[in-house]
Amino acid sequence: MSAMAERMVVAGARVGERWRIAGGLLALLVVSVLLRSTAIHARYWIDEGLSVGIAKHHLTAIPGLLRQDGSPPLYYLLLGVWIRVVGDGEARTHALSLLFALLTIPAGFAAGRALFSPRAGWLTAILAALIPFLSYYGQETRMYSLMVLLSMLTTATYALVFIRGRRRWMPGFVVSGTALIYTHNWGLFMLAGTAIALLPLLRSRAVAWRDALIGYGAIGLLYLPWLPTVLYQAGHTGAPWSNAPSVGDLPGALATVAGGTGPAVALLLVGGSGVAAYRTMRRGPAGPPTQQSATVTAVGLSIVVAIALAFIASQISPGWTLRYFAAVIGPLILLSGGLLARAGNLGLVTAALLAGLWLHPPTNAVNGKSNVHHVSLLVRGQVLPGDLVVSTQPEQVPVEAFYFPKGLRWASGMGYWPDTGIMDWRDALERYRRARVRPTADMFIRSLKPGQELVLALPILRTASWNAPWTHLVKRRSLQWLRALDHDPRLSRIAGIPRLARTRLPHGIRLVLFRRVPTLK
Repeated sequence: MSAMAERMVVAGARVGERWRIAGGLLALLVVSVLLRSTAIHARYWIDEGLSVGIAKHHLTAIPGLLRQDGSPPLYYLLLGVWIRVVGDGEARTHALSLLFALLTIPAGFAAGRALFSPRAGWLTAILAALIPFLSYYGQETRMYSLMVLLSMLTTATYALVFIRGRRRWMPGFVVSGTALIYTHNWGLFMLAGTAIALLPLLRSRAVAWRDALIGYGAIGLLYLPWLPTVLYQAGHTGAPWSNAPSVGDLPGALATVAGGTGPAVALLLVGGSGVAAYRTMRRGPAGPPTQQSATVTAVGLSIVVAIALAFIASQISPGWTLRYFAAVIGPLILLSGGLLARAGNLGLVTAALLAGLWLHPPTNAVNGKSNVHHVSLLVRGQVLPGDLVVSTQPEQVPVEAFYFPKGLRWASGMGYWPDTGIMDWRDALERYRRARVRPTADMFIRSLKPGQELVLALPILRTASWNAPWTHLVKRRSLQWLRALDHDPRLSRIAGIPRLARTRLPHGIRLVLFRRVPTLK
């Protein structure tokens, strides 16, 4: 065969391989869309109302506005642009999260193949296409699917630059790492985990100090403009709705992230087999680890360190919840794909088992997060412009204002609410503790004309434990507000919406409507 014929055969094989890859990824994308769009029209809950409310502000105002919220600005800026182009309906904003979730599939394939093997690329793509975390948060107007994508890209470029020595990927590491920490503060833990995982390689001169200083130094410089805001947020916002985690919470959290105890156990057992296989990969009987083995070690250590740092930080200032694990799920998917591939046929069987366990759309869970939209339909025609809505759970105001009739006045147990698009978390626990029910209620009642209504929006207390500092205070204030208004002679209770059965209580709110009665002279 001539050289030209050989080149034509090789070129044809490459074209065929590209078509097979494109077809396989397209099939995974279709399955993922079917799995992750069953609740695309689900109504907003508290956090989604906050997302939309913040994103609707002028784009240049969003970074400064977030001093009240405690979050970095990137997701809200992206959502703000998206809303201005696509619109702010539930399906429209959920589509942005779905897009980020779908992008993890080709990203996972490319990263797994580059770091480990073609088989690892396919297994990583399959995990990304089916993992329940993305099936749930790919249908929620929050930043978590974006965090998974960015954490995966950060980890992949980190390994390519510092372990594989491919310096041309340095801009990718800097951009993705910076974007991650501008998306959520837990990205700082993940980025710190990668830096700490590099220390053994730096000591052994496997990684040049100069490369590490350039990469992390560039990210630090790009983050510098946000540093004053994040320091202010750390001192004044926090997460008073969260409790400090215990060591016993870790296994349950990791199992939930994996989609249940069964999938978590399977990944741990087969992943352990993959780790053992990678540890045998040496450049000779007593040589140093191969690049693939070093990648597994560095990525695994960075995940462990990131979770440990988040755990320690949450002991000081509680901010621990399962959705924040999005910062480590990207590298977990990538690492799992590599380990399953190295485990051979056992890894393939495990991947097939996981696929069977994960092919269940979380439709009911996504649809059942809040009843605010349903309540807003029930109250239409019963409230008029100028009536006052008082929410005893202040963070509900943005989602309530999104769905309720226009023209209402808004307040919380802390006073009037000037901007219904955001929750002001600055020293919120102390401000709510200092707010007195009766003087505040008297101010609200005096603002009503005879015949106008005061709508008391209460959380449905029997649906949660309410034992964190903030939620405990919300529960206490809700009961105090209800008693105070019920016993005020200037008001007459006219309705409770919705009627609650003893079983199957919805998550969300209940309204108690009061009407201002004429004052007797």
